[in-house]
Amino acid sequence: MSLKQKINEDMKTAMRAKDSARLSAIRLLLAAMKQREVDERIREVDERIELSDADVLAIIDKMMKQRRDSFSQFEAAGRKDLADIEQFEMSILQGYMPQQLSAAEIDAAIESAVSASGAASAQDMGKVMAILKPQLAGRADIAKASAQVKARLAR
Repeated sequence: MSLKQKINEDMKTAMRAKDSARLSAIRLLLAAMKQREVDERIREVDERIELSDADVLAIIDKMMKQRRDSFSQFEAAGRKDLADIEQFEMSILQGYMPQQLSAAEIDAAIESAVSASGAASAQDMGKVMAILKPQLAGRADIAKASAQVKARLAR
């Protein structure tokens, strides 16, 4: 079962259970997926677009970042009620993400990408990140990995 199908099934389950909070979070995700399909269809001149699991994970990752930013803003403003909603939505979205890589696995992936790209300096960072992004998508924070690559190439 694809990730998109699983999300649709979870929406139906939440509807049957009358779990309005969970249903709302899943509907936000489905709306973002539908918007991406429509945007792609416009670019491809009215061809039907089907999102792959990688596309869905990218959407979820983007939504997670938005929720983290909103959560920190609400916390800073003292709006616990809104922060709790963001926290709940993050927990729902996290359920669709693959298991996160450990620090050792990320380090190994970085070393592998550096050697595969033949990177020797910080100028080669783009080559390394082009190899790493597909490997780490949804499984690690790309910004943190980028900082690690930068530090590794600065040696």
